[in-house]
Amino acid sequence: MNDWVALLTLCSALGSGLMAGVFFAFSTFVMRALARRPFAEGIAAMQEINRTVLNPWFLGVFFGTAGGCLVLGGVTLWEWPRPGGAYVVAGAVLYLVGTFLVTAVFNVPMNDALEKVDPAGPDAPSKWTAYVEKWTAWNHVRSVAALMGAALLVHAL
Repeated sequence: MNDWVALLTLCSALGSGLMAGVFFAFSTFVMRALARRPFAEGIAAMQEINRTVLNPWFLGVFFGTAGGCLVLGGVTLWEWPRPGGAYVVAGAVLYLVGTFLVTAVFNVPMNDALEKVDPAGPDAPSKWTAYVEKWTAWNHVRSVAALMGAALLVHAL
């Protein structure tokens, strides 16, 4: 494995692990805590979280890991077969599909819809309950995919 490919694999594994930790925290206690608050408080808090997460640190790791996985997958397939190549491709695909794509297709649209909810509105309780259930289920997918992707990338090293 070339030095730059090994370094990119390590960085992508670390990024995937960081994302797994963030998603794990939301799945195991953040969403549960927000769901226990009165509807208006939970909605308002999640709306603020969704605004605050759009920062260079989070987005840098989230998009940087996706870019790293995309490059790794391409380079590995181009140089196929190579030792550990199946682990690199599988880890990259898990992050790209199970974390990045799931975020773009499911979680972000739900966040955008929640942003439009008036926390004091009459439909807020039903919208919040549905949001928490569906968002958390997809977040579990992101957590597992990111963790498995990180493990496979580390194993490839």
